[in-house]
Amino acid sequence: MLCPLVADGHELSSGRESADSLWRSLTIDEVEVTARYPREEPVIPVQRLEGKALEALNAYSVADAVRYFSGIQLKDFGGIGGMKTVDLRSMGSHHLGVFYDGVEIGNAQNGVVDLGKFAMDNIESISLYNGQKSELLQPAKDFGSAGTLYIRSRRPLFTKDKAYNVEVGMQAGTFGLAHPSVLYEQQLTEHVHLSMNASFTYATGRYHFRVHKVSPDGSMAWDTTGVRQNGDVKAWRGEVGLYGYLPQGKWHVKGYYYDSEKGLPRAIIRNVWTSEQRQWDRNIFVQGQIDNTWRVGERRLSVLLTAKYSYDRMRYLNPDTTLLYVDNDFRQQEVYVSGAFRADVFRWWEMALSADYIYNHLDSNKPLFVYPRRHTGLLALSTAFHYRWFRLQATALGTLVSDRVSRPNGLISTAAPTYQRVTPSVALSVQPLMGEQLYIRGFYKHIFRLPTFNDLYYDILNTSLQPEYTKQYDGGIKYTKTIPLQTSSLSALDVRLKADGYYNTVSNKIIAVPRGNSQYRWQMMNIGYVEIRGVDVNVGLTFHFAHAVEWSMSGSYTYQKAQDFTDPAKPEYGGQIAYIPWHAGSATTSLRWRGWAVNYSFIYVGERYHTSANIPANRELPWFTHDMSIQKLWQLKGCRLMTAVEVNNMLNQQYAVVLNYPMPGVNGKVVVRVMI
Repeated sequence: MLCPLVADGHELSSGRESADSLWRSLTIDEVEVTARYPREEPVIPVQRLEGKALEALNAYSVADAVRYFSGIQLKDFGGIGGMKTVDLRSMGSHHLGVFYDGVEIGNAQNGVVDLGKFAMDNIESISLYNGQKSELLQPAKDFGSAGTLYIRSRRPLFTKDKAYNVEVGMQAGTFGLAHPSVLYEQQLTEHVHLSMNASFTYATGRYHFRVHKVSPDGSMAWDTTGVRQNGDVKAWRGEVGLYGYLPQGKWHVKGYYYDSEKGLPRAIIRNVWTSEQRQWDRNIFVQGQIDNTWRVGERRLSVLLTAKYSYDRMRYLNPDTTLLYVDNDFRQQEVYVSGAFRADVFRWWEMALSADYIYNHLDSNKPLFVYPRRHTGLLALSTAFHYRWFRLQATALGTLVSDRVSRPNGLISTAAPTYQRVTPSVALSVQPLMGEQLYIRGFYKHIFRLPTFNDLYYDILNTSLQPEYTKQYDGGIKYTKTIPLQTSSLSALDVRLKADGYYNTVSNKIIAVPRGNSQYRWQMMNIGYVEIRGVDVNVGLTFHFAHAVEWSMSGSYTYQKAQDFTDPAKPEYGGQIAYIPWHAGSATTSLRWRGWAVNYSFIYVGERYHTSANIPANRELPWFTHDMSIQKLWQLKGCRLMTAVEVNNMLNQQYAVVLNYPMPGVNGKVVVRVMI
């Protein structure tokens, strides 16, 4: 017998039963579903934040949320507008693919995605995969990174007696933060839904800081206090999406617009912290995806089609003529199409084939610019075997890349040579006890990242650059269990444990070296080699008490030994690479009762060095932060009201993630959301 899905006394209508709908019905208790074979259990390690766990974090942007994943190092230049990039297991930010609603956010110019641009207003879940996602039905591009971060936006959901949703929010906080947002969802037909949302961010970015440096002999080398300057930001964001359901599938089409102007605060060096550098960003994309499955008896045939066009413009201005006047304007375009097909050969054997084509073009106002164009073809053949307690997945990815360049006035330039490679990955998962959710797993992946347009063509042509190669070896366990207790005060206990050990290498690493005796002109070269050994541990407990009381706790710990073995003749040989701590971790806890929630989180980053030369002068002290928030959901006539008060860095710790870029001290925020 099928029962209607009910939330707040209303039957939910989504056009079909879907995982998206289940996650949106937040008032329904968590239910564990077990299938005949562990098809949905990821073979490759995944960390995910969604639902209550995501709401409990004092996260303004996606970058703030991913700090709680193990194996992550966040490079943060401070403030709301400061650039924020992510390094996964010390392989470098370029090796992490970032996907928004199933499509990668491309950046052929420099290969890095600023996660600080993505506010949390409309984010439903964030998932981090080491290696790649375990699904076979995905674009070939999804197999092409050493790690992947998936950001999923909210998909509309309606009650049966109400065909629209409206949500208006406001966040206000220290450093001049004002962030209004609005969301409107409309059920056009039973199977087609419309979603529109927009937000505006304003912040002065002015916060007090203290930066000091201790000499190796223990004396104070220098001590600076002041107010952070030129950290203001103004940013507009808008999205429009159409979402549809098919009898055995779904589709969506989305348009996205982001426009910002911000100041770029300088490094605090020699008691100087004023800056006039500015940056303007405009990001526009239109993307669509259709996912459908046909069933023939017990066999399945699935198709996933994806298309995207994006236009990105970035202007950088440095008006300081005492150094070097710079006013650079870059415009890049990308066209992306993909087709993926999956079929059941037998009940225990699946095969998939994915083919992608990507076109990138970069334009600029720089003199003698070479206007690079890149054609990329990707072909992935993957297979999976699953029989009761055993699952094996393997993929071979073929890559073909061809660059073209042109210069004005008939000047001759040579593009990088055509590049083609085939790289493999294999993953294995074993469930030794069929009655328990215990999995032993491991994977191997060999992949690379191509040189970006900046690496190859920015100033000095480096067309002989080769890709950076990574090799990943991972082994670990995952265990989850719900223990029914049925006592007078405690009804159940959820236990979660994940632990992985890994060994990674990065070879042909692209690094900047000075050209000749000049410290002004630098050249990119393939001379780096890094070895990484590490352990990631994640634990979680959730207590379900009587009277609708729920108490959850989670923690993560990372140990990494990431050594630079580039040049035996240099003092940094064998040293821990820059900004990678040996020890790091986080902890969160949340207590919920009848619409109230009290949340606490803690982040710790241990000792590290700002270069691979691990000498006392380069040592950076450990830092930690404590954050806390109180939330309340009010049920009012005809609407719901959510209010929250957040306090971050409660102990006012003075620290810097990047040398000479101080982070904010104690700060706070008030959040109000009205849902109609």
